[in-house]
Amino acid sequence: MEAITGLLNQINSIVWGAPMLVILFGVGLYLTVGLRFMPIKNIGYGFKQLSAGRQSTDDGDITPYQALMTALSATIGTGNIAGVATAIFLGGPGAVFWMWMMAIVGMATKFGEAVLAVKYREIDEKGNHVGGPMYYIKNGLGDNWKWLAFLFALFGMIAAFGIGNMVQSNSVADAMQTTFNMPERVTGLIIALAAAAVILGGVRRIAEVASTLVPLMAVSFVACALYIIMTNIGGVPSALSLIVEGAFNGTAATGGFAGAAVWAALRFGVARGVFSNEAGLGSAPIAHAAAKTNDPVKQGIIAMLGTFIDTIIVCTMTALAIILTGAWTSGENGAALSTLAFSQGIPGGGYVIGVALSIFAFTTVIGWSYYGERCATYIFGTRITQVYRVLWIIAILIGAEIKLNFVWLLSDTMNAMMALPNLIALVLLSPVIFKITKDYFSEK
Repeated sequence: MEAITGLLNQINSIVWGAPMLVILFGVGLYLTVGLRFMPIKNIGYGFKQLSAGRQSTDDGDITPYQALMTALSATIGTGNIAGVATAIFLGGPGAVFWMWMMAIVGMATKFGEAVLAVKYREIDEKGNHVGGPMYYIKNGLGDNWKWLAFLFALFGMIAAFGIGNMVQSNSVADAMQTTFNMPERVTGLIIALAAAAVILGGVRRIAEVASTLVPLMAVSFVACALYIIMTNIGGVPSALSLIVEGAFNGTAATGGFAGAAVWAALRFGVARGVFSNEAGLGSAPIAHAAAKTNDPVKQGIIAMLGTFIDTIIVCTMTALAIILTGAWTSGENGAALSTLAFSQGIPGGGYVIGVALSIFAFTTVIGWSYYGERCATYIFGTRITQVYRVLWIIAILIGAEIKLNFVWLLSDTMNAMMALPNLIALVLLSPVIFKITKDYFSEK
């Protein structure tokens, strides 16, 4: 295991080095400017389209609203609780600022991904609407780029077991062990059985469950965080000041906090931001490709809300709770840090985190199972579906008992590997995104 960890550390230092951070932010900024800041200016319009998207008779498998809820089920997860805490632990409060910056440009990235996913989607041999980076690379860039589509599908299939499976079961098992003294193996078994009941029903059952759980869990968690913020409202200006100053000046050692340089804030803010909202990874467009819509731009506008809701709203709530309670200087990390913050800020807060983390992780597991499955079927065909689902359930059990640091390392590395093909495609197909969007708003 030490040899594997060492190798992953070497790869991770390369794929998450300065060039990758520049590429991720640069592609998002390029799309934002190319779209004339449309995503930022049309957040309100996006929520109107989301409301209208609860019903649709257009071609597709799930409603536009369900597509976003399925995408959010995969993104609102441990990244919003343990991921934010880890970013602050490693990069200081300044890491939150860079999470915000990634979210702002990430809305354009997510918009572009969904636009291309709907435009270039296909219908498979079972009659399902399938799409995502592998399809818009193949159908948008042509035969000469099929190798890049294959690489995305390969990396996505493998990455799913980390970011969408083992990280989730590991974080829940850790939280349940800490909060309720529940054995990790028992937690893994419960998650595996519940996930199997949903996953075996395919994308429609996943969408139905996600549409029920995601709004409920997000609103409940934000409400608890708001309670902590309101009871510490006097400290909010200082907390925001810590976040902004830490982003550019670093964070000095405070209490149990070891201090962090500007590079650490930037590196871990971007990495955890991407882990949380997945803008640029190419995962969310796989769900949006199944939407009942004939208009790529409408679905893109709905898709970009995923980044706004995930990072600007939910992650910010977690970060402020951690900073306002002073828990960030305790020396705790991951889910334990968030648990400490909520325990100090609200009666029974530790149980709130335990329950929220469990539900968040469960929806992430079922959402990412669809992503990984679609990547696998792109490579092997629909015959691999049942085999992949069985392997997925087994991975949940294994992940519950793996060391946290290794799982995070694996996920970070795989995130970057699957992002590269997608980012290349977004840049090459950006003229298509810009033209379709311009035509849509000209007509509107």
